[in-house]
Amino acid sequence: MQTAAPTGPDFPWSGAPYPVLVADATGFLAQCNAAAQALLPAARPGTRLDAVVPPWLAAAHRATRLPGPRAPQEPDTPLSGAIEGRRFEAHPSVRDDGTVAWWLVDQTDHQLAREALHIERERTAFLAEASSTLLSSLNLGRCMDVTAQLAAENLADAALAIAPARGHRLPVVTCLRGGTPTTSEQAVDPDEVPGLGEALRGFPPVPSRWIDPSAAPEWMIPQGFGPIGAIVITPLPGHGVPAGALVLLRKEGGVGFTEKEEVFARLFAARSGAAMSAARLYAEQTAITEVLMRELLPPTLQQISGVDFAGRYRPSADHERIGGDFYDVHPAAVEGEPSLVTLGDVCGKGLEAAVLTGKIRNTLHALLPMADDHQRMLTLLNTALLNSHHTRFATLVLASAVRKDDEVHLRLTSAGHPPPLIIRANGTVEEADTRGTLVGAMPNVPARTTAVTLAPGETCVLYTDGITEARGGPMGDAQFGDRRLKRALAGCAGMPSEGIVDHVQMLASQWLGSRRHDDMAVVAISAPRAHHLSAVNGRTLGRRTA
Repeated sequence: MQTAAPTGPDFPWSGAPYPVLVADATGFLAQCNAAAQALLPAARPGTRLDAVVPPWLAAAHRATRLPGPRAPQEPDTPLSGAIEGRRFEAHPSVRDDGTVAWWLVDQTDHQLAREALHIERERTAFLAEASSTLLSSLNLGRCMDVTAQLAAENLADAALAIAPARGHRLPVVTCLRGGTPTTSEQAVDPDEVPGLGEALRGFPPVPSRWIDPSAAPEWMIPQGFGPIGAIVITPLPGHGVPAGALVLLRKEGGVGFTEKEEVFARLFAARSGAAMSAARLYAEQTAITEVLMRELLPPTLQQISGVDFAGRYRPSADHERIGGDFYDVHPAAVEGEPSLVTLGDVCGKGLEAAVLTGKIRNTLHALLPMADDHQRMLTLLNTALLNSHHTRFATLVLASAVRKDDEVHLRLTSAGHPPPLIIRANGTVEEADTRGTLVGAMPNVPARTTAVTLAPGETCVLYTDGITEARGGPMGDAQFGDRRLKRALAGCAGMPSEGIVDHVQMLASQWLGSRRHDDMAVVAISAPRAHHLSAVNGRTLGRRTA
């Protein structure tokens, strides 16, 4: 016959909605309420506590008793444990008669909520870390490695990051948990793997329960992995086009993927796909930029038809490769005819200025058949610039150079540009008598052409105003100026053209220090001291553009 739980003033918790047990110092149950009996059917007054409660609660009761005649003491913190599959906290209260009342609070729902919150916080932290790690590199191979490794360590036992096919081959990065990523290319048809072809085309993922693990091809199973127990295949979405697919593998005998885990895998895949797509876009843009800039990058000038040429360029910013200053050397189409040298300065700096330099260079190249008439070339170039959408203008100097016996004969024409400087063998520096109007600003561009002859060892120097207008020096704001340039060139008498351009650039750089500056370009045309030498590949176009 079941005995009712004690009630009355000696047992104030009899009607409490939560289970309450009262045990004495000897470990026997003295009282319990109805809620306690419902939870622990064997609980009866007079029974031993450790016979009716879980071991964790019995141990907690023993821990409240101290040896000797001293009264029991309450533990510092509540204790908790499982009872009938639910989580309870046990709160003790020591009574005046030396017994301990244990009231049990069901914390199952709170515990589940805390665990869910903890999992969500961990996942959020993981996604944030993954995003930061993935976006720290614009290298596609690195992004695929990171994707596979993060997925293997946090989502599965192994992971594969698969990029769209290159021809008939799939780029694949495979990683085992605790291992390092390995890269391979597989000559396979992705449509032979359920869900893979769809994922690579950007379709929604196929639920893992629809994929038979035994259908996984051999190339998808990492070496030493063993039988597969579960597979998740999800797309890696990119910017407008799919970035690839992510494959997650778990071993046979392990826990399969839950629906929440598949959703979380898609969240991770979205971040990985964005990083891979950005890396691929960056690689494509870099390749396009390299192709477009190839003709604008500085080549090495050399001796052409017995005339020495050298050039140097420094952009306005050290991280840039091109700018608004440019120069070209166009060898004559017929041996013995003059080669054409062009050096110019477009208004502005950076990429926009470089675009106009490309237009000017290409226009001048098309006008080479009339290179013997500098005025006509400048007029046609001016017309082309005025008819274009560009609003910039440019200064320009043209130099036709031809070797005759030991001398080099020049025809020089300036179009709004600083006049060339002639370094004579005795150290005298002369300013070429040529003036003209800049191109691209006014309908007419009148210019005066002058003839100059260089004896062996003499040099003609063309330069842009970035050299003379460079500000620096001891006071920090003085221009390098024409006078300093002429004094520097006077000390270069007899030097080869390579040495002269290096010396000028070095002096300008020292004058500037680390201060800001404009683009700087310099070209030297020299009559060699030695007898006539034919250049190797002398009929090849020698060009320098910056």
